Amino acid sequence: MSAEVVEHGAGKEGGRTFVRFSFSQRLEHIVQIFGFVTLCVTGIPQKYNGAAWADSAIALMGGIDLVRGIHRAFAIVLVLELVFHVIAIIWALAVKRVRWTMMPRWQDAKDALQMILFFVGVRKERARFDRYDFRQKVEYLALIWGTVVMIATGFCMWFPVEVTHYVSGELIAAAKAAHSGEGLLAFASILLWHMYSAHLSPDVFPFDKTIFTGKISEERMKHEHPLEYERLMAEERAKAEAAAKEAAAKEAASTEAALKEP
Repeated sequence: MSAEVVEHGAGKEGGRTFVRFSFSQRLEHIVQIFGFVTLCVTGIPQKYNGAAWADSAIALMGGIDLVRGIHRAFAIVLVLELVFHVIAIIWALAVKRVRWTMMPRWQDAKDALQMILFFVGVRKERARFDRYDFRQKVEYLALIWGTVVMIATGFCMWFPVEVTHYVSGELIAAAKAAHSGEGLLAFASILLWHMYSAHLSPDVFPFDKTIFTGKISEERMKHEHPLEYERLMAEERAKAEAAAKEAAAKEAASTEAALKEP
């Protein structure tokens, strides 16, 4: 999601905290975790059906019929979660009028180049990011693309007879190859990329709680999202100045009214 952070307050340790993820966004992430893990646990053994370890795993889970049933049930959960996510985006953009900060921009390519130059020692300063950096945007778009591919190919395999009423039967074989390949790619991506960037990188090790608590510290905001932090501070100052002017105007009006009284 790409909702704009506008709320902040004092943290338990006395430092300032900012609301980064809403309750619905955190709930979506939890659904994604359980759904993805279940689909991998029930799906990968089916891909390698015939291998001793895969047959043992399927038997341990209650047999192939039960494994397929669980896999398809959580596929429906994945579909519903995607539908909810799309509706939430439309609502946020059309009704709440938030900035669509998750979509890539030309600045992201510049930031990626600057980070590469920083890591090889050519640049002395890191790129300064807004609400989401280029890595998070790439991972998000990969998630959306992968989910769409998995849903489309999964339904082709689930309803092959109905699908072949409209397209060639060769599509079913292609869907099977794409489904298993995309599934393994997603598994590897989560295991190697997401787990490192979200929990194992030096900036957040040993665990980043932000997606579960919804809050991020002021120190991390300054370090990881300096442009967003500066914008929020500017908005806060503007609101404070507007409130001060309004209070001054009311006080002046009250004083003037009092002087006019006989």
